Amino acid sequence: MERPAWAPRSIDISVPSVARIYDYYLGGSHNFEVDREAARRAMEFLPGLPKIMQANRAFMRRAVRFALDEGVTQFLDIGSGIPTFGSAHEAAQTARPGARVVYVDHDPVAVAHSQAVLAGNGDADVVAADLRKPSDILNSPQVERLIDLNRPVALLLVAILHFVEDADDPYCAVGQLRDALAPGSLLVLTHASYEGIPLPAERSEGAVDVYKDIRNPLIMRSRDEIARFFEGYDMVEPGLVPMPQWRPETAPEDEDPYAFSGFAGVGRTA
Repeated sequence: MERPAWAPRSIDISVPSVARIYDYYLGGSHNFEVDREAARRAMEFLPGLPKIMQANRAFMRRAVRFALDEGVTQFLDIGSGIPTFGSAHEAAQTARPGARVVYVDHDPVAVAHSQAVLAGNGDADVVAADLRKPSDILNSPQVERLIDLNRPVALLLVAILHFVEDADDPYCAVGQLRDALAPGSLLVLTHASYEGIPLPAERSEGAVDVYKDIRNPLIMRSRDEIARFFEGYDMVEPGLVPMPQWRPETAPEDEDPYAFSGFAGVGRTA
């Protein structure tokens, strides 16, 4: 397999990556055949996966605009993946020049491509770190330079927590991040769930098994389990809902049925 010029020498391009699979679902070009093969296998069981990812991205953009309308101009996007059209910094800085964005990911391709995309952008940067180690994120030079933790921050955890197993205590990590944020900060979150998928759960489990096979388990949590991530936050209307139902710009009934898979919500610290 030939290594593209944009692929860091340190990565094993024979091993699939969830960040690059997500990039493939969104129509990006920073993925390898091994990622595309895993994505196609998952889509054999859950053909609407690209629609789900598009709904995630659309929700994120609406939530970013909401944050800006609320006067929040700092964004910490953890598990940000590979920046494609409509990423957080584009949505934020187009609407509010000077808005500051720090991306965080542990995938080397996501980090390298983010660095290339953000070159020359003094109000955005990327950190190579893991959600499971909040102190590494909060104490990074990039966060210290761009994010004032004494002012409200929008913490974006979009399509990331379902890749953190219970054994790694994702609730603790989210709680540590919450405790570091100023009052008035926002938590912007989406999470996969069997609830809402327009297929029998046993068929959806086939897609989940694909992620297990590539050693990136996909943890499908219930609505109540997802709601626990918002402990310490006051939910913003309309609460924790399917993605197309969160402050929609178009009629939700016009959305693809797969877009209603999983949940999205925004919470605000007191």
